[in-house]
Amino acid sequence: MQFVFWSLKNAFKNYEIHLRKKMKKIISLIVLVVFISSCSEYQKALKSEDIAVKYNVSVKMYDKAKYEKAIRLFEQIAPSYKGKPQAEKLFYMYSQAYYKTEQYYLAGYQFESFASSYPKSEKQEEALFLGAKCFTKLSPMYSLDQTDTDKAVDKLQNFIDTYPNSTYMPEANTMVKEMRNKIEKKAFENAKQYNTISDYKAAQIAFDNFISDFPGTIYKEDALFYKFDSAYKLAINSIPSKMEERLRSAKSAYASLNKFKADTKYKTKADEMLAKIDKDLQQFSK
Repeated sequence: MQFVFWSLKNAFKNYEIHLRKKMKKIISLIVLVVFISSCSEYQKALKSEDIAVKYNVSVKMYDKAKYEKAIRLFEQIAPSYKGKPQAEKLFYMYSQAYYKTEQYYLAGYQFESFASSYPKSEKQEEALFLGAKCFTKLSPMYSLDQTDTDKAVDKLQNFIDTYPNSTYMPEANTMVKEMRNKIEKKAFENAKQYNTISDYKAAQIAFDNFISDFPGTIYKEDALFYKFDSAYKLAINSIPSKMEERLRSAKSAYASLNKFKADTKYKTKADEMLAKIDKDLQQFSK
């Protein structure tokens, strides 16, 4: 009796395993059929001369997050749909497809074109914001050319001015701050480079320009110190006929640093340099 029970139990178990394998095969077959059907539909749409067919399939591809395929179809039909009722939806999806695939140059262009072409669209605000955001994605590290960073700031500022009450405002303000900090750091490092290569005259001019261009910069303390450092090094290495004037100029640079921040992180070094300046100036008071 126990043997019969064990045999039945084993038979049911084997049947269950067999049934599971069969179901997996059926599911795999269904998935394969759907995939082939989808591919077939897409391939037919690519080759079709009917723009309505291409449009319908492009929407399907977009809704399924198959953005690369959707883009290929959008590229084929975009010129033909300008001015048509479906155009607004098409060009919005076209812009988003580029954005979703991280093609930010193309996405930025398409979003800006959309915002310009459909100023009354409910998607206009979003398009203007994302168009600007694309350039923040393109913004490189601070040491490289900052053309795209400058564009990002301009476009974000335009968005902020256009939609001051937008729900995107916190993110827009954060991105503007990030972009401006990067531009400031680039300008600061460029000025500092003159100091590094011992072109102290150029360094002082560069730091003056930097402080003038970015009065509220987070690098102001550093800029004032390196201006002082440049003035100091120029002075102590000058010929006698120019030394006094340059020492006094360096002392004035120290005063500017001290006025800005009396407890500057550079205080110890700056005070040592000032002592050297005062000592050297004594020879001119005799």
